[in-house]
Formats: sequence, C-alpha cells, structure tokens
Amino acid sequence: MPIVDERIEAYARAHTTPMPAHLESLDAATRDRFGPRAGMLTGPIEGRFLEMLVFAAGARRVLEIGTFTGYSAQAMAAGLPPGGTITTLELDTAHEAVAREHLAAAPGGDKVDIRMGPALTTLESLDGPFDLVFIDADKTNYLNYYEAVLPKLGERGLIVVDNVLWSGQVLDDEDESDDTKAIRAFNDHVVADARVVCVLLTIRDGVMLVRRR
Repeated sequence: MPIVDERIEAYARAHTTPMPAHLESLDAATRDRFGPRAGMLTGPIEGRFLEMLVFAAGARRVLEIGTFTGYSAQAMAAGLPPGGTITTLELDTAHEAVAREHLAAAPGGDKVDIRMGPALTTLESLDGPFDLVFIDADKTNYLNYYEAVLPKLGERGLIVVDNVLWSGQVLDDEDESDDTKAIRAFNDHVVADARVVCVLLTIRDGVMLVRRR
C-alpha cells in the first residue's frame, strides 16, 4: 500500500533541496551492491527531514540504531553543530564496508562513529545523554531498543523511529508476520506510554517522533 500518492511524493522531492553528490554516490553504490535491499535507504526526503530535526534540536550527540550503508548517518551529520557526533550501531559487515568506504570520502564523515555488534549489547556500554536517537534496525527488537534508549535520552531529547507504518501492513489484520506484529505492538506501546508524547507522521514508510513528558 503506497503511504503517499506517488505524484505527491515526486512533487515533494522536486521541492526538497537535492542531496549532495556524496550521498547520490552512496545511493547508487548501495543499489548496485544490494539490489532490492537498497529499499532500506532513507532517501532524499527523509534524509533532509532527519537533517532538519538534528539542526532544529541543536543535537550534539546523536545515536543511530541501524547504519545500513550510512546514508542516514551522513544526512544527519550535515545538521550537527561543530563538535557534534553520531554513534551508529550495525551488525552486518557487508553494510559496514560500504558505509566506511563512503564515510571516508564524505564531508563530515569524521563525525560518525560506527560500532559493530548486536545493538542491545552495544547499548549497554553507551552512556547518555543523547540529544536525538534514530531507530531503524530489525523490527522485532524495536520495543527493546526503545526501552533501552529512553533512559539515555537527554532532557529535551527526541527519539525518531522509522518504518512504523510498514508499507501499510499495520492495517492488514491477516498479516501475522513477526515484523508486522512487532511494529503494531511497538506503536500501541508508545502511544499508551504515560512517560512520553508521540506523533506518527506519514513520511515515507511512517516516522514516529517521541519525547519525554
């Protein structure tokens, strides 16, 4: 199910500042290397949206769960102030190799620190506070990631969660796949969580913003 009419999506992209050449190069390299899996790329509209969130929040310490090939990390790095950093967590070494290759040549690539290993294990070793946390990894652990990062969130911090509409499958009562059930459970949990305020946006595949009350 398309979340946004393709014509509106195209219009929005045409009226969004184009991504820089190094991200266009990363986009092409990801599609060449990973084929259909390149659909996991954040893309230009959401990439600019993440950059704007980092900039507007004045975020200095950003945490990302799920690097893939580093597109979203590079996009967010453009919104950081001097001295700002992004710690991004990844498990797949093939993803890591592409991300590191392109970070080395990217402006602001030195602001991004990739940590390899199971994200929940790595999270235990990271101290907060983080000004912005972007969750975009395996869906069955979304709720675990959320609970792990909420205590590490800064006073005015923001959690940003991707794919919360899951191509509209959240509405398909016959879809009982693990990922779909996990996304539904996550969305239901967050909206009922008295500790936070959230908004679910129909950007790309659904983006949820969460802050503490």
